[in-house]
Amino acid sequence: MPKIWTVAELTREIGQTLNDNPDFVNCWVSGEISNYKNHRPSGHWYFTLKDEQSSMKGVMFRSRAERVRFTPQDGMKVLVRGSIRIYERDGTIQLYAEEMQPSGVGALYLAFEQLKERLGQEGLFAPERKKAIPRYPRRIGIVTSPTGAAIKDILKVMFRRNPQISWILAPAAVQGELAPKEVAQAIARLNRHSQVDVIIVGRGGGSLEELWAFNTEEVARAIAASGIPVISAVGHETDVTIADMVADLRAPTPSAAAELAVPVWRELKSDLEQLEARLHSTMSSQLQRKRQRLDSLKTIGPLSNPFWRIDQNRQRLDSLSERVEQGMTRFVSDKNGILKLLTAKLDLLSPLAILGRGYSLTYGPKGNVLRKSDDINVGQQVQVRLQQGVLTCAVLAKSVDSD
Repeated sequence: MPKIWTVAELTREIGQTLNDNPDFVNCWVSGEISNYKNHRPSGHWYFTLKDEQSSMKGVMFRSRAERVRFTPQDGMKVLVRGSIRIYERDGTIQLYAEEMQPSGVGALYLAFEQLKERLGQEGLFAPERKKAIPRYPRRIGIVTSPTGAAIKDILKVMFRRNPQISWILAPAAVQGELAPKEVAQAIARLNRHSQVDVIIVGRGGGSLEELWAFNTEEVARAIAASGIPVISAVGHETDVTIADMVADLRAPTPSAAAELAVPVWRELKSDLEQLEARLHSTMSSQLQRKRQRLDSLKTIGPLSNPFWRIDQNRQRLDSLSERVEQGMTRFVSDKNGILKLLTAKLDLLSPLAILGRGYSLTYGPKGNVLRKSDDINVGQQVQVRLQQGVLTCAVLAKSVDSD
């Protein structure tokens, strides 16, 4: 007799089969995006990837989606890297995405154009927003890497022109995943303490990928929100970034920014250069060793994929939150309908509604409601209550209805 499977057993078996097939792990899939949804507040992306013949559901959790530098749109052709797995609750085979790239156009260029258009429509590039750069600043704030070439160039020019000028460095990574957050925090930190007159934000030259931190919305909005004038000094003269467009003044290089910000500068001391070089070398070697150790740990046993069950529960939580929201909406709607029905019934039973149809209430001398002629004598006065107003009447005669 063939084995009789439960649905859960069969679903788990299919899921295990997918996991055991190396072709379905860390694979690339091309297709067109449809039904794209950015789930709030979780930040997870849900979408369908399709071509002319078929379609497949996909999900990209927030930790991965935050690394994508463009905004997906329905109809966009993309390349997606991920693993084919089964969502056990629904028995649905899905693509769990780790990386997404636009097909046919560079991801960085597309993200740059999307952000440029959106911020431009908001007016962040408008000339009337830009603040004047102080002519004689007393203290300069610098946002850049403490070990990069930009800080060396800035300080060299600054000290050569004005040995008395003071400065504050708000250190931040200028490339990599942490760079946008660190640059934005450094700008906010200088504004919070209000100890500088102008801020120079920048780094040395590099490729589009290396300069990308200064093409992010987080850095752009931090510059726009700064109450202190900001000079953007990113890369070389030919490099133009979103930060350059939002800043109050653009300098073609970090050295030129120092020239624009400070009327006098002085040379860097040789011991400071040596200390920075040693620090740079020490930090680079430490980071390299840590990266190698981390890469080796990623390939060991369960650590190669420790968050699989968490990913399942995240998607299940999103589904449950939608069901709760829909249930509450139906409950409130039903209760509103019942309330309206009861209100209508109460209106029908209201004595005032009955009086409005031409009836009246008659009260005896003691204020009691008269229901039969025997309750009053001829000659006594009665009060007749109408829908509007009261009549005082005398009883001239009375009769008794026969049964």
